[in-house]
Formats: sequence, C-alpha cells, structure tokens
Amino acid sequence: MSHEMIISGGTVVDGSGADGIKADIAIDNGKITRIGDLSDEQAAKTIDATDKIVTPGFVDLHTHLDAQVGWDPRMSSSSYHGVTTALIGNCGVTFAPVSKKNHRYLAELMEAVEDVSADAIMQGLPWTWESYGEYLDTIESLKPALNVVGLVGHSAVRFEAMGDRSMDEEVQPDDRELAHITQMVKQSLEEGAVGFSTSRFLQHTVPDGRCTPGTWADLRETQAIQQAIIEGGGTGSLFQSANDMATRFETEKEMFRQGTELGCQVLFSGGTGPQGDGGVSHWQKFFEEQNQGGKRLASICHTRPSGAFFGLAQLSPFTRTQDSWKELMALPTIADRVEALRNPITRKKLIKDGIADGSLKDLAHMLHPFGLESTPNVDFEREQSLQQLADEAGKDVVEMYVERLLESEGKEFFNFWMFGGNLENQWNYMRLPQVVPMLGDAGAHVGFFTDTDSPTILLSELTRKQGVYTLPEAIHRISGKSAEILGLKERGLLKEGWHADINVIDYENLSSRQPEYVNDLPLDGGRFIVKSEGYDATIVAGKVVVENCEYTDATPGTVIRDFIRG
Repeated sequence: MSHEMIISGGTVVDGSGADGIKADIAIDNGKITRIGDLSDEQAAKTIDATDKIVTPGFVDLHTHLDAQVGWDPRMSSSSYHGVTTALIGNCGVTFAPVSKKNHRYLAELMEAVEDVSADAIMQGLPWTWESYGEYLDTIESLKPALNVVGLVGHSAVRFEAMGDRSMDEEVQPDDRELAHITQMVKQSLEEGAVGFSTSRFLQHTVPDGRCTPGTWADLRETQAIQQAIIEGGGTGSLFQSANDMATRFETEKEMFRQGTELGCQVLFSGGTGPQGDGGVSHWQKFFEEQNQGGKRLASICHTRPSGAFFGLAQLSPFTRTQDSWKELMALPTIADRVEALRNPITRKKLIKDGIADGSLKDLAHMLHPFGLESTPNVDFEREQSLQQLADEAGKDVVEMYVERLLESEGKEFFNFWMFGGNLENQWNYMRLPQVVPMLGDAGAHVGFFTDTDSPTILLSELTRKQGVYTLPEAIHRISGKSAEILGLKERGLLKEGWHADINVIDYENLSSRQPEYVNDLPLDGGRFIVKSEGYDATIVAGKVVVENCEYTDATPGTVIRDFIRG
C-alpha cells in the first residue's frame, strides 16, 4: 500500500500520557491512516524518525496573534516551537465584533495592552469585517500555516455596547446595554468562537490610564455573559480570564464558580507567590472542589520566570529618569548604541547616572543574563543573577550591566524574573493536574520579551533536565489536555483517523536559541523572536510547515469553528 507520507522508526508519544512506543505513522489526505509497523508499505515522502520522538502538534492556549497573522501567516515564533494550533483573543482583547467607527479604538487597545503598534495593526489587517464570524472568515482567507481557534473579547463587546463609559470604574451596563453585550457574545459563539475572554488585570490599561473595558464588570454582568456563552456554544464552551488575584481574590474565585456551575470550561492565567508554598495547597483544594460532578476549571502558567528582557534592544531600567540613557536608547540601532558605549566619557556618565537612578540596585537580584552561548542560560540553578555576578567581580551592578552590554556588542539580554521566581512553588503548581504549562503570550509584548519558546523550555529544561514532568506527561499537558480544554475534534492525540498535526523531535538535542530582535513588523516595527533546535519537522494537516527551523511553502492551517460540547 502507498501513502502520501510515512514517519518511520520513531518513538510515538501519543499525547494521552501513556509511555511512548516504537511505531511508524502513515498520513493521507491530512489524516493519520495507520500507526504500527509499516516497513512493507511505501510513501511519496518518508521522514526518518529513528532515535526521535513523534508527538501530537502542540496546542497553545494563550496567544495574541490576532493581528500578527495578518502580515505573518506562519505565526512565528510559535511555529518554531512545535505549535500547530493557536488560541487567539485572550485577555479580552479582540478585533471583533466591531462597527467601522471603532476599528482604530480596538487597534489602540491592542497596542496599550499587548505592545503591538496600532499603526502596524491598521496597516497589516484589511479590517473588512464587523461580526466575529466575518473576522474568522478573514483569518481563514489569510491562509495561516497553523490552525487558529478564536475567543470573542470582553473589551470589544463592552465598548461596542457602552462606548467610553465601558472603562469607568463605577459604571455598570444598564439592562439594554447588558442585553446587547450578551447578544453579541451569543452570536459570536454561534459563528465559530470557541468561547469568551476577559481581563480583570489592573495593569491592562488604555492610553488615558483607565483600565480596559470589562475590568470592573460585576458578577451580574459576568454571569449573564457566561449564560450567553452556554446558549451560543453549548456546555463546555470556554470562559477565559486574566485576573488580578491580589486585589479581588474572592470575587474572582466566585466568578470561576459561577462559570463552572453554568457549564463553562473556565480557564485562567495562574501562578504562585514567593512566600510559603505560594498558594499551591489552596489552589489544589479549589481545583478539586470546582472539578466535581463534571464541572471544568483549569489554569495555564509560565514555564520559566518571566517579565521582560532588559538590554540594548528596547528596554532599559534607567530611561524613566536619566536623560543620558534616554539619549542612548534613542539612537537608531543597537550597533549605534554599542558604539556610543565604547566612548569612555559616555560610558562613565551612563554608569554614574545609572547608579544615581537606583532602579537597577532593586532589580539586579531578579535579572538573569542569557549569556552568549547558542542556547540561553535560563539559570534554573539560580547562580547567575546580575547581583551575584557583580558581587563575585566586586563591582557595582550598573558597572557590571554596562560591561556585559559592551562585551556582547549588545547581543546579551537580561531576563527579568517578575513572575514565577520561586521555582519550587511554580513547579509544584505546574504539577497540579488542572494546570497547563503554556503561557507564552505569542504576538504580545513583542518589544519587551518573548516566551513563545514555552513548549521547548518545558521539554528541554523542565522535563529533560529538571524532571518536573515525565516526557509523556509533559506532552499530554500541551497536546491532549489542551485540546480537551478547547473541545477540539480529533486533535491533540496521535490516533488513526485523527488530524495529522504532528511533531518529529530530536528530544536529546532539543533547545531554544538566543532571542533575536528583528524589524519585520509593518512600518519597520521591531520585535523579539526566538528560534529552536531539535524540531526535525512540524506537520499541520499532513503538510510539513517547518523543517529544522526553516519554513516550507505550506500554509495548510484552518480556522476551527466546530467543537466537542456537552
């Protein structure tokens, strides 16, 4: 028998959590047609997976690729890291539904919250839609390389219904406005949205300093929306939330309870604090309570401490107060900034002003340089913070910072451990059965950092080196479990008859590469990207889209609109 493709000789880790088995996989018409010994069968294309693992494609539950797909249908850097299906529209920030008069507002909202230029968004997307279904049609027409699943956002529907009042802390929608909000949500799910997203995070603000629409929504509003989610999409439809647990802990948990009671799959962005067990025991108990009787509550989290990359690309710790540093960072290119640092007079002043600023003194113990090796130093051994390096050298942290910037010619970046800095607490949280370690924020904050290599960090650092998960469990979390949360049909596992979204991975040599700052956005805008090593092939719908970190011409992705419900 002849097939379109055979992946031969690999260890198949099927995404269920089961141990891997030696087997071949045949692919025809975008589906897996055989798994087993296919040594006697032929194929138009054969991928030799000897000594490699073969896994389902990864399902990324938290991206902001809503705009980027317009000018980058390959959806980098996610596609460099084994992702074959991306969930867009998180944190309440989406581009539909929208009336024509509000196009610019939604673009500016994305810029304010997710650090993507509004001008780039306006130029990079056609803006031909009004309804959410029309937006999905547009994404489909762009021929993405990966599969796309969409959430309708709170900011879009609330602003559409309430206008400028939607951002006022003391204002709630009247009955007419609430009916309009819920009608738009219900219609969006009927047109193919997998669910709804909101942000309650107080740092998500619009340009005038107010919080985004939806931040101050009361439980009456969120419950009405959750009911609309069920009416439009059915039981198990997704309610996604980015929360501010520091200020409204009990209110947020009640919102989760209301959602699970109504039948929503509730998904929130979680993590741990630095003290005690970081809240792990509390969340364990809450998860257990909220997942009884068929109810559904899950969380995503970071795979490494994260927050920002400091260096010469865009972000400096001193530019809020020091003119000398503002002038340095205003130079056109990184090479120009390095050249300025070479001047001893300039360098002396920058060090003096940086010390006077004082901000780096407070941050240095949380800044961990990636080094200059091909693979970044994630420093899970906690031996290489900027403070530790400065202490060992007997230098001020500002002097050490400037010295490393100059020696690396501006190529080194310093990872700010803002979230998840207590590794033991974070890893224990990850181990809870309801947690998916995938919060890369692809498409967002592109000028400040990138965690789009989350799957690679998970497998190469947390699994292979640190033992946070076994390999089958790690693969399960970011494939089978993630697909189940979304209600994806015939995706997330390697099974005969299921969609051929597959990775072939050189697991022992899998690694992230150093972050790079490139200017490839519309209007020559800049962003961080991160490539990988070890993904021999990433396959979507039976077509190889990435091969050894190089793109093919294939763009076989689809917009998924039909889900398993009930």
